[in-house]
Amino acid sequence: MSWIQVIVLSIVQGLTEFLPVSSSGHLRIVSELFWGVDAGASFTAVVQLGTEIAVLVYFAKDIWRILIAWFRGLFKPEHRNFDYRMGWMVIVGTIPVVVAGLLFQDLIRDVLRNLWITAAVLVLFSFVFIAAEKWGRKERDFEELTMKDAIIMGFAQCLALIPGVSRSGGTISAGLFTGLNREVATRFSFLLAIPAVLGAGLYSLPSALSGEAGGQMASAPMLAVGVVITFVLGYASIAWLLRFVAHHSFAWFAAWRIPVGLLVMLLLATGVLQPY
Repeated sequence: MSWIQVIVLSIVQGLTEFLPVSSSGHLRIVSELFWGVDAGASFTAVVQLGTEIAVLVYFAKDIWRILIAWFRGLFKPEHRNFDYRMGWMVIVGTIPVVVAGLLFQDLIRDVLRNLWITAAVLVLFSFVFIAAEKWGRKERDFEELTMKDAIIMGFAQCLALIPGVSRSGGTISAGLFTGLNREVATRFSFLLAIPAVLGAGLYSLPSALSGEAGGQMASAPMLAVGVVITFVLGYASIAWLLRFVAHHSFAWFAAWRIPVGLLVMLLLATGVLQPY
């Protein structure tokens, strides 16, 4: 990979990771549009480390409180409060995407990166956002989160393995369908993503450096710069999104996703872009 490619793709990743527009889908599209080649799932997973570090920093107090409560609750039943249960919710909610990622990693790195699939999912999944906003009750607060919510959102997170779905879009929509309000669904979506994305990034690091799993090879300094860029922009994106969801519907993001998906389909049909 070239330095300009790493910088541009890292900017795209940092700006779109937490928005329900699919950062992996946008990386796939931008890579093909400007360089005629797929940067690869491994590169995507590694630069996502920066955005997840941003989550760790932004929610540091919450994460530390949950960790302390979880470890205390393991040995002392009297300390098994909501934060203790929250720790288990994140752990259990992460299991589906870990299993799916390991079982279908070849499919994820190859077949599912077809741009026709990305474009179609960008359009079709937009209607899931609209439906979640229309029929989700959006009544339940953070203290009302349950293990059932975590499991449902955890399975929804598996859909993010398909470029074009959006990790935040899938999990937040699932949360809205269960009756959580937007802010609660969004905050838990961020917490739920931490183990999965950090694990995927570290697991994919050797592949990104060697290019063995498909896609392009990037040097260690390139990946380091990419992680820094995604951290800075990701942190800003978290703050913006949490303010946005307090007063606006997620359906607004469909107004971006649908035209982008249709445009990509047009470019594919006319031969400007290639599916792989």
